[in-house]
Amino acid sequence: MSSTELRHTALDALHRSLGATMTDFAGWDMPLRYGSERDEHNAVRTKAGLFDLSHMGEITVTGPQAAALLDHALVGNIGAVKPGRARYTMICQADGGILDDLIVYRLAETEFMVVANASNAQVVLDALAERAAGFDAEVRDDRDAYALLAVQGPESPGILKSLTDADLDGLKYYAGLPGTVAGVPALIARTGYTGEDGFELFVKPEHAVELWQALTKAGEGVGLTPCGLSCRDTLRLEAGMPLYGHELTAELTPFDAGLGRVVKFDKEGDFVGREALAAAAERAESDPPRVLVGLVAEGRRVPRAGYQVVADGTVIGEVTSGAPSPTLGKPIAMAYVDAAHAAPGTPGVGVDIRGTHEPYAVVALPFYKRQK
Repeated sequence: MSSTELRHTALDALHRSLGATMTDFAGWDMPLRYGSERDEHNAVRTKAGLFDLSHMGEITVTGPQAAALLDHALVGNIGAVKPGRARYTMICQADGGILDDLIVYRLAETEFMVVANASNAQVVLDALAERAAGFDAEVRDDRDAYALLAVQGPESPGILKSLTDADLDGLKYYAGLPGTVAGVPALIARTGYTGEDGFELFVKPEHAVELWQALTKAGEGVGLTPCGLSCRDTLRLEAGMPLYGHELTAELTPFDAGLGRVVKFDKEGDFVGREALAAAAERAESDPPRVLVGLVAEGRRVPRAGYQVVADGTVIGEVTSGAPSPTLGKPIAMAYVDAAHAAPGTPGVGVDIRGTHEPYAVVALPFYKRQK
């Protein structure tokens, strides 16, 4: 396969039959939108949306020392995760820089599934394989073993309940259980990247079309809408969720990103990046260089990643993600700004949009939080 040839998910023909606009995302040909991005976004906020996330990178770690390996390789306390539960964590370089943010599912006592971002899956796989030296554990590339579908939004529990006898009511947020959905064996996880309640379904690629069609039929009466990557981005932005390559990079530590809570210094044994992260934690407390904040436009112009944040004619930061917010009805952005300008309500902050300093309000993240 040539390096320029895009990978296709098991649902590729189905996306095209639905009229999806396709785009290259981390080497995968993925649906950007099917119709209106705003309608897809609003469907997830008020009803339900159906996503193909099969580009995500699944890596299985098994063996007697699987937990010990992950405790050494990642910043979280993975050994403390109970079977059936999941944990949001990160993998860092020795200098503390973030290689990727991950979700780790403990499937059994000695079996874990690490889910990496599509753009970093190979990097994470290589790092885990390298860090496995000396541990009685196996790191396996399972990217081709899974298709991943997500049902997100307030109607998602009802839709899924009509197709499975798995105990969804007992399934907590950040937990997963094996079950059958519409006759298809699946790992049912209560996770997502939208700020809404919802589920992610890991299945064999050969079952993906059948499951998509069953979910579509089950959601017909309650407004289930197929959704692309474009609305996934505006949903996660409203929910203040970071995206690798934007809010998270190898130049930033978890403490720089305001996510120091994922680093567990009290776990047993050493872990990659520990020393650098301890220094970063101290620095973040005494003298934070920049802080991740929310910005809400007073006007209509949309900020984009890389635009400069300004105050009194001085550059005080940089936008990492920006988009129109369908829920707020205004353009919003996440940005790293100097600590002196990071407090919500700080006056005089703007974004340089093609030479004009557009006024923006500094707000606390997230922009949107669902009502429980």
